[in-house]
Amino acid sequence: MKNILIAIIIALVGYGATGEAQQAKVYRVGVIHQGGPYYAAINGLRDGLRELRYEESKHFNLEIRDAKGDLKTVEEAARSFERERLNLIYALAGSVATATRRVTADIPIVFAAGSDPTVLGLVESIAKPGGRLTGVHFLLTDLTGKRLEILKEILPRVNRVVTFYNPKNRGAKEAAKLAREAATALGIHLVERHVGSVDDLQLGLQALKVGEVDAYFFTSDAMVASQAHLIIDTARAKGLPTMFHEGSLVAQGGLASYGLSFHEIGRMSARYVRRVLTGTHPRELPVETVHKLELVFNLKAAKALGLTIPPKVLARADKVIR
Repeated sequence: MKNILIAIIIALVGYGATGEAQQAKVYRVGVIHQGGPYYAAINGLRDGLRELRYEESKHFNLEIRDAKGDLKTVEEAARSFERERLNLIYALAGSVATATRRVTADIPIVFAAGSDPTVLGLVESIAKPGGRLTGVHFLLTDLTGKRLEILKEILPRVNRVVTFYNPKNRGAKEAAKLAREAATALGIHLVERHVGSVDDLQLGLQALKVGEVDAYFFTSDAMVASQAHLIIDTARAKGLPTMFHEGSLVAQGGLASYGLSFHEIGRMSARYVRRVLTGTHPRELPVETVHKLELVFNLKAAKALGLTIPPKVLARADKVIR
C-alpha cells in the first residue's frame, strides 16, 4: 500500500511539472527596421521588457530583420512573419509600419512612428486606433523646423544646406515641406536631393563637391537614416557640419541632434508589446505620443571642423560629447 501511495505522489508531481512546462509560453516577436539608429530602439525594447519582468528566451524571442533601407525587404519580412504565425510585429518607423500593414492581414502590429500615425493611415485616431495597429508616436517630422533653427544658431552664416529624402515617403515629404518653410524664414537655401533607394543616396553623397553646401540636414526618412554611418563619414571627409534627429548618431561622429532618444522609444514600446502578447487587442490601446526631447552636441566633431558652438546654444544642451 505504501509503495502504491509513493507511486501516485510521484505521478502527480510529474504531471504538475509537465503542466507547468506546457503553460510556459515563449512569445515570438518579429522586429522589422531599416538599420542605423533603430538598433538603439531594439535595445530599448529589450530593456523595457526586462523591466516588466519579461526575460528574453524565457518569455519572448525577438526575430529581427534589418531591411537596410529597402522597403521590399520590409514587405518580405512582414509576409514571412505572418506566415510563420508570430505573435506580433514590432515595426520601427512610419514607412516600415505602413509597408507592414499593407502586406499583412491578421497579425497585430506595434509601431514606433516619427510622423503622425493618423496622417499615415496607420490608425483611425490617437485615442481609438480602430484596427490591429497601435504603438508610440514620437516627435520627428514635427521638429523639422526647430532642428533647422538650431543649425542656424550653431552656424549663423550658413547659407546652403543639403538634405536627402525619398519624395514617395509620405512622412519624408511632409518633413521636407516643413524644412522648406523654415529655410525660407531663416534665409537658408535648402538643397533638396531626391533619392529612391540606398544606391541613389550613396551616389548622391559621393557626388557632393567640397564647398558646394555648408551643412547636411536630416529630413525624416528611415531609408536615409539607415545609412547614417555613410553620411557621417562623407560629411567628415567633405568638412560638413551635420544636424541629425537622434543622439546616438552624434555619439558616432555627427555634430548635433535634436529629438528623442530611440532607446527610450523602444523602452516605452515594451508596454504595448507586452499587453498585446498577453491578449489585449491593439484597438483597445490608445497611441502614446512621446514628448521628452534632448539636444546633443559633439565638441570633438566641432573641433575637427574648426567650429565653436556659441556658448548660449551649448548651455541648452542636454548632453555634450567631449
